[in-house]
Amino acid sequence: MNELAIICVDDEPAILDSLEIEIKNVVDQSYIIEMAENGEEALEIYEELVENGTEIALVISDYIMPGIKGDELLKRVHTKSPKTITIMLTGQADIEAVGNAIKYANLYRYLAKPWQTEDFKLTVTEALRRYLQEKKLAAFYTELEQKNQELQDKTAQLTDANQKILAFNEQLKSDNLRMSAELNVSHHLQQMLLPPVSELSQINDLEIAGFMEPADEVGGDYYDVIQHDGRVLLSIGDVSGHGLESGALAIMVQAAVQTLFASHETDPVKFLGALNHMVYHNVARMKADKDLTLALLEYQNGQLCLTGQHEEIIVVREGELELINTIDLGFPIGLIDDIADFVFDTKVQLNQGDVVVLYTDGITEAENLDKKLYGLERLCEVVKQNWQRTAQEILQSVIEDVKQYIGKQKIFDDITLLVLKKQ
Repeated sequence: MNELAIICVDDEPAILDSLEIEIKNVVDQSYIIEMAENGEEALEIYEELVENGTEIALVISDYIMPGIKGDELLKRVHTKSPKTITIMLTGQADIEAVGNAIKYANLYRYLAKPWQTEDFKLTVTEALRRYLQEKKLAAFYTELEQKNQELQDKTAQLTDANQKILAFNEQLKSDNLRMSAELNVSHHLQQMLLPPVSELSQINDLEIAGFMEPADEVGGDYYDVIQHDGRVLLSIGDVSGHGLESGALAIMVQAAVQTLFASHETDPVKFLGALNHMVYHNVARMKADKDLTLALLEYQNGQLCLTGQHEEIIVVREGELELINTIDLGFPIGLIDDIADFVFDTKVQLNQGDVVVLYTDGITEAENLDKKLYGLERLCEVVKQNWQRTAQEILQSVIEDVKQYIGKQKIFDDITLLVLKKQ
C-alpha cells in the first residue's frame, strides 16, 4: 500500500506552524506531513511525493497568497489528482473564490480563519475518512468488474437476447420502426430475467409469488429472488422515467445484484455502495438523467434484513397490518457517487402465516379514467382482506383489483408486485 501525504500551504509562518501542530494532533504517524509557504513550493512538494509513489490524500491551502492563489493551486492539484481531498482556508468571505474551488477543484470544505480546533479536527478527520473510503470503494469496484467479467460467460440468455436485438435491428428501415422494436425487445428482456416459478418453489420457509407487467413505454421496474449457500435475497427496484435507457439500467442492476450476492458480500453499506458506484458511472456514460429506488431483503432463519430506499413495505401479522417506511434505510441509487453515509438496515422477524408485500409505484399511482390514483390505502385493504390465502392468491387478488380499477385506462408505468408468506 502506498504511503499517504498531507500538504499544508500558507504564507504566514505562524499559521503554518499552527497547521502542523493541529494536523499532527489529528492523524497518526503513518501520514507524511509537508508544509509549504506558497503555491509554487506546494506544487514542487507535490511532484516530488508523487514521483516517490506517495499518494496525496489531502491538501489544505490558504486563499490569499503571493503568486498562485489558493483556489488556483487547488484547481491544479485536482487536475493532477482528482481523488485528492481539498480544503481551503480563508480570512475573508470571498464567495467567488470558494465557488471556483468547489466548481473546479472538488473543494470538500472551506474553513474561516481563525478556525476552531474542534471544527478543524472534525473536518480533517472526515476528509481523510472520505478519501480512504473512496480508495477502498475503487478497489472493491475493480474486483467487482473482474467478477462481472466472469459472470458474463455464464449469461447465455443475455447473449442470445443481444444477438436477437442486433438481428432484429438490421431488418428495420426507419427510426420509428427501430424504436418500436427496441421497446418490444426490452419488454421481452424484462420478462426473461424474472425468476421462474420453479426457482421460487425451491425457497425453504417462504411461499413467494411475483408479477410484472411493463407499461406501453418501457419502464425500469425489476424484481428478483436469488438463493445462494443457504441465503435468500429478494430485491425490487424502480428506475426513474421510461424508455429504453430505463429498461437497460434495470437489467444492469439485476446483473450487479446477482454478482455481489454470489460474491458473498453481506455488508449492506458495501453492497449498495458498490452497486451505486456502478450505476452512477454508467448513467454518466449513457449521458442519461436516471436513478432508481431499490430495496434489498435478505431472508435467513425466519428473519428479514431490510436495507435500501423504496416504497413502504406492507407486513400483515394475524390480520394486523404494518407499514415499514424505507426512507431512512438508503438513498436513490445513481443520484450521487457515494451513499455510504445514508445506508442503514432493519430486521423484521417473520412468524408462520406472516405476509410481506413489495410493490412499485406503478400500482399505487395507477390511474382510472377519472385520473384518480389507486393509492396505498386501497392496496393495503386488498392485502388485509386476503392475507390468509396463498401468496399467489393474494397477488392475484391485488392485480385483479388494480385492473378492475383502471378499466380501459392506458398503463403509464410498469406494474410490479412481489408477495411472500412465511410457511
